[in-house]
Amino acid sequence: MLYVTETTSKAHSPEFRLAADALRGLRQDLFHDVFAYRPLPRMSVDGPLARMLPRRLREHAGWTPHAVITGLALMAGFAAAEDGRDGLPLLAALVCAIPVLLTMVRPLGAFWLSMAATPVAWILGSSWSEWPWMAGAFVCHVAVMTIVAICTRPRTAAWMWLLTAVYGLVVDAAGFGPDSYYGASSNTGPLLVVSALVLLCVAVWHIRRSAEQEVTAQATETAQERSKRTLLEERTTIARELHDVVAHHMSVVAIQAEAAPYRVENPPEELERAFATIRENAVAALTELRRVLGVVRAEDYEAPDAPQPTLADLDALLANVRDAGLDVDKAVTGAVRELPQGVELSAYRIVQEALSNTLRHAPGASAKVEIGYVLGGLGLRIVNTPPPAPSLIKPSPGAGHGITGMRERVTMLNGEMTAGATDDGGYEVAVFLPVPVENEGDA
Repeated sequence: MLYVTETTSKAHSPEFRLAADALRGLRQDLFHDVFAYRPLPRMSVDGPLARMLPRRLREHAGWTPHAVITGLALMAGFAAAEDGRDGLPLLAALVCAIPVLLTMVRPLGAFWLSMAATPVAWILGSSWSEWPWMAGAFVCHVAVMTIVAICTRPRTAAWMWLLTAVYGLVVDAAGFGPDSYYGASSNTGPLLVVSALVLLCVAVWHIRRSAEQEVTAQATETAQERSKRTLLEERTTIARELHDVVAHHMSVVAIQAEAAPYRVENPPEELERAFATIRENAVAALTELRRVLGVVRAEDYEAPDAPQPTLADLDALLANVRDAGLDVDKAVTGAVRELPQGVELSAYRIVQEALSNTLRHAPGASAKVEIGYVLGGLGLRIVNTPPPAPSLIKPSPGAGHGITGMRERVTMLNGEMTAGATDDGGYEVAVFLPVPVENEGDA
């Protein structure tokens, strides 16, 4: 029993786990999806050097990596053709050029093909002064490892270099080369030195690029946080100003409206009802203002679970504006149905703002609200007559943001809106809010 425990402990030793992780990394980097299609993307042309090129050349500058790889393939092919046997230089050139070209679509497969092309290039060669890497195979393998290292990561480059070293050392140790017959010398050492320097440069480039990306990401995140903080401070300032100005005056209006009937002896019933309406509207405005200030003041503000107004509450709105002195009628066409909450709320707010504009800018006028339920959405039309010429109440000067707010609501719902004066001097607001039709099969 003790022997089994000791064996199990040794089997899971740190050295064993390290070796298992290394083999797992080797399998993942060089054996998994070896011939997967990974096309080489075009180079970015947003750099300072690319911007200095003429426009026509800049359009083709993105193919620079592909052109460089093609040039390396031609170099490997020419080097292999010079050492090729009589009648076989073209075949030797293809054997050394194809792995380099394959890196543009299947980089990992190109590495293994380059390894396999090394002994083939030696067989097809005529000059055996160096072993086991002929000139063409030397250029081919270094180029392939460099390109694959650029396209992958430093760990893959390390595995490729180790496998190349193992291959060269095993071949040299086994005595497969023509050392004893032709006086050939092994060039595994020079290949490993050259490839190590090149792969080291590629690894440094990878590390530097990763560091730059991390710094850029951190700078972007910091800028976003700074922007959010600045925006929150601005929103807090706006909320504070709204509270100090609007809330104060609305509170005064509500208090004065509640106390006004008690300052008049035997006030008429109409006057009491008018002051009650003023107070109710002031209190409702304060409630809505507090909700809006909560949204403006904090980004993660959770609005209270108060029901939002819909078209079903339109009669109460019309009764409210009638108490304020606006003669308004309502007409509904089509089959009344429940619409999405966003459409209901926006339609209510649009009617509310249009009637408020009538009260402010056309005192004494009458208005009409038309609501049309159609198959593809909801139609609204709010029109008012021109104010009477001799009017005791002066219209509010200037233009606010009511029309702009209505347009923003309509645009948010991908609707259409027109607003403008009518032929008789009144004003008309026409809105169409689209509502997608649900299929019976999707219900």
